[in-house]
Amino acid sequence: MNLVREALDGNRYAVARLISLVEDGDEASRSALTALYEHTGQAHLVGVTGPPGSGKSTLVNALTQTLRRQDVTVGIIAVDPTSPFTGGALLGDRVRMRDLAGDSGVFIRSMATRGSLGGLAQATNDVIKVLDAVGFDVILIETVGAGQSEVEIARTAHTTVVLEAPGMGDEVQALKAGLMEIADILVVNKADRPGAARTARALEMVINRNAPATKDGWAPPILQTVALDGSGVPELWNTVEEHREYLCTSGLLAKRERMRIETELLNILQRRLLERLVSRVGEERLEAWIERIVAREVDVYTATQALCETRSNGSVKG
Repeated sequence: MNLVREALDGNRYAVARLISLVEDGDEASRSALTALYEHTGQAHLVGVTGPPGSGKSTLVNALTQTLRRQDVTVGIIAVDPTSPFTGGALLGDRVRMRDLAGDSGVFIRSMATRGSLGGLAQATNDVIKVLDAVGFDVILIETVGAGQSEVEIARTAHTTVVLEAPGMGDEVQALKAGLMEIADILVVNKADRPGAARTARALEMVINRNAPATKDGWAPPILQTVALDGSGVPELWNTVEEHREYLCTSGLLAKRERMRIETELLNILQRRLLERLVSRVGEERLEAWIERIVAREVDVYTATQALCETRSNGSVKG
């Protein structure tokens, strides 16, 4: 299709239209993604997550500026909470990343979570494919920072950067499993604030305590940054590159890519099979089963079994 060719040729307007197309998720978007797929698999996917207020957007902005000074092209996906009124992204990417406006080597897109666990919708994975296919070297995926459910980012990114910040109760948060278990690199942002050293020590204690079970043999380093003035950001990118090199030489990059594809395939299969089942059963029959469950006439497992055995004419086998 013409739109795909134009996007692959570097037409920014075509890239934006193509992303809007794949966000819709209709048949045309699937055809576009099929045409693009052979061009994917080149970008390094970097997830940036952490508690709200830890400075994720500011760090992504500073990290992108560092990469652009090295002539590295960057795609940014800012996964925002879904607006309860419009269903769209609640926060504006360009409001937070004005410094990057007008740079042809940077493409920014806000994505609404759409209620997806961990803040990542299938549409986000499809947008990643578009940005990868059209040639962006690095894709930064900034998540909503909704807490431990952010483990989903680890199934999407090759390198996961987890932010903490002093003065936010992070010494306690650091002792919780969720985000710590997915971190490839730990960053204490806003390191110019009081308590930064204490937060770093708390993170170090957790890493040392879990040393025998470090992630794939990689012990997450702990870095300190001040994203507002760029302090420590070049060192952070150097560490991301070190992690990528480790993934490549150890064979873990292929393993993670396979895990990512497997997760995406199963998610799509689940959604498609559910859509087919609901279509076969019909809305009225589904509502009838819901009413029976509410009335305690049947339990959800019995209803599920019956629905799965529903024939195309709406009757139940046996």
